[in-house]
Amino acid sequence: MSKMVVTQPRPFITNSISNEWTSGICECFQDLPQCCLAFWCLPCFYCKTAHEAGECVCLPLLDGFGCIPPISTALRVSVRQRYGIEGTVCNDCVYACCCGPCSWCQIAREIKTRKNPIIYR
Repeated sequence: MSKMVVTQPRPFITNSISNEWTSGICECFQDLPQCCLAFWCLPCFYCKTAHEAGECVCLPLLDGFGCIPPISTALRVSVRQRYGIEGTVCNDCVYACCCGPCSWCQIAREIKTRKNPIIYR
């Protein structure tokens, strides 16, 4: 008499939730395609990232009106709060003002990494 296997063993799954950014502000080269898009067509990259964050595609274009980029700051705060990343609005504002493209690259990497937080071991 032969036995029929009805269920298959499942892999061990862990969730890698952290209260820190998964990459640093200056680690743009971790995701080379996104880094190249940001370098060659920054407005397109901003709009693509805003869309991936669930915001209006044209929203980043409003950052050009003022000394402090309000949309970059707000999106950084939003992503940080969504994923439970520690930080302050003041730090988000400094990153948005002084390291705008690097900040947007970090946001894009975070969204991409956190969309699939399951690690197979």
